[in-house]
Amino acid sequence: MKTVADKIIAFNKNLLYKGALPAGFRVLNPFRENPETIPVMEQFYHKFYNDQRRRQLIIGINPSRHGAGLTGVPFTDTKRLDQVCGIRMQSVTSHEVSSVFMYDLIEQYGGVKRFYRHFYINSPFPLAIVRAAAPGKWLNANYYDDPALFEAVKPFMIKSLQQHIAIGIDTRKAFVLGKKNETFIRKLNQAVPMFDELITLEHPRFIQQYRSRYKQEYINKYLQLLNA
Repeated sequence: MKTVADKIIAFNKNLLYKGALPAGFRVLNPFRENPETIPVMEQFYHKFYNDQRRRQLIIGINPSRHGAGLTGVPFTDTKRLDQVCGIRMQSVTSHEVSSVFMYDLIEQYGGVKRFYRHFYINSPFPLAIVRAAAPGKWLNANYYDDPALFEAVKPFMIKSLQQHIAIGIDTRKAFVLGKKNETFIRKLNQAVPMFDELITLEHPRFIQQYRSRYKQEYINKYLQLLNA
């Protein structure tokens, strides 16, 4: 019988966005653009998800090109992947602010083994999106930054969420990172019912960049809701 790791790895290996995008946007697929991403991602999921346990889903926005856009592991840059998860990536090095918050939270939850035993993190659009900022320069973008972008990727997002659920997710409640993200996830959940309850948490990037002096208060809030 397939493990959760087997299902996640198969999902990632088959990830491909073929839909249209508004002008000025493009999708980055680390599983097809960096040969090291797949073996690194496989190591991670075999290490922490090699079982058949049902988990609760934590829903991000879409990967950063410096986090899962490189490592293939949500909210995990190469520093945290190496120093905390014990998996080294040789081809690239990255530092991603959301990853800093998430791994501080994970440490206080009880460490990576306990955290990943209970939670699976991914996004409704599980590939990185970038926007043209200047000739030859691209910046991170969110799926909701442009109404036309959201409409273009909406069917893919619903399908991705359904595929996440099929991996082995407890659908009684899901945690959504970011208030604006929650608005759009709620729209998707109303169009195609998937989760009984959506619980919103402030996004790690927002906390780390704009509310860092209250970081412990946010971690306490996370812990309270994740442990409820």
